[in-house]
Amino acid sequence: MPPTVPDHPTRDAGFGVYLHWPFCAAKCPYCDFNSHVRHAGVDEARFLAAFRAEMAHVAAEVPGREVTSIFLGGGTPSLMRPETVAGLLDAVAGHWPVAPNAEVTLEANPSSVEAGRFRGYRTAGVNRVSLGVQALDDASLKTLGRLHNAEEAFAAIRIAQATFARTSFDLIYARPGQGPGAWRAELTEAIDRAAEHLSLYQLTIEPGTPFFGLAAAGKLVTPDEDVSRALYDVTQEVCAAAGLPAYEISNHARPGAEARHNLLYWRYGEYAGIGPGAHGRLVTPEGRIGTVTERGPEAWLARVEASGHGIAETEHLAAPAQADEFLVMGLRLSEGIDPARYAALGGRAIDPARIAALVGDGLLTAKPDGRIAATAAGAPVLNALVAELAH
Repeated sequence: MPPTVPDHPTRDAGFGVYLHWPFCAAKCPYCDFNSHVRHAGVDEARFLAAFRAEMAHVAAEVPGREVTSIFLGGGTPSLMRPETVAGLLDAVAGHWPVAPNAEVTLEANPSSVEAGRFRGYRTAGVNRVSLGVQALDDASLKTLGRLHNAEEAFAAIRIAQATFARTSFDLIYARPGQGPGAWRAELTEAIDRAAEHLSLYQLTIEPGTPFFGLAAAGKLVTPDEDVSRALYDVTQEVCAAAGLPAYEISNHARPGAEARHNLLYWRYGEYAGIGPGAHGRLVTPEGRIGTVTERGPEAWLARVEASGHGIAETEHLAAPAQADEFLVMGLRLSEGIDPARYAALGGRAIDPARIAALVGDGLLTAKPDGRIAATAAGAPVLNALVAELAH
């Protein structure tokens, strides 16, 4: 008989499965994600077997959940054969019931998009694709170390939109030498092509990446704080005017086209993280836990083959930690958070006086239904808002 799982304040946010495929054709110079290049190729059958084994282990810990979303991220999942994707999705359905309207997203790079392969993904069960376009001009794509050019990106968008009911693509802004006028023009063109969803990220220089070394040597100069803020403001203005308002700090969509899997994260739902370096948040009979798997693909594979799973770390999350995670994630959303849920998670309420002070400063808004959310002025200083409310 499966273990009894207590009610939890975030159970109704949904249950998702994140599958991390860690391989890329090349490593981008700005990327600090868990992605790896294997020129000798990847034994997909062996990795698929390991994914299945780890999934079985996690499913035994959290049985009976209904899967509301699946996300194949990376790395570059579009380097997988459609048969491998089908095997992964079949394994999910073999361990948990999958909701009839479940969102199944696959990340793809334009350089690995082929119409036949995309049809294979659709047949496997993928119904949404997220393309890593990153820029719409060849010079910027070269600077960012991408393997595709602008025309290949446009072709990939066309193929994706002809194949899947739902599509999205990413762009990176605040690139070297980029000003508000150029970004406004690029973003306007992107919206014309995007249709329903865009993820728009400011370029950040992460330690350990080639860009970090170039920036430290003065060979890579990104926009300063004032220009970056102007670029952010242009992003909000152009997207809102086009009917794609921000529903999360970096994500814009037409109403109803929001990424459901990512909403599950931001609403602090429950999700299984499967594959090398994947993170999970699960509700067990002992409470909510965080899981992290072995980061290196081969080390993860060896661990799974030896012990049935690649989980390297399991953290039992205390009530205050859950409340703080809920706050950090939820305030990224335009819908904000319910303070009553924060109190239910953490065992203490947010100080009403702090909420009132931030509302008075114009950084927070109190909605008629009792939710609180960052304002347009508060969103760019979200870390400070979170620190003040969690104090």
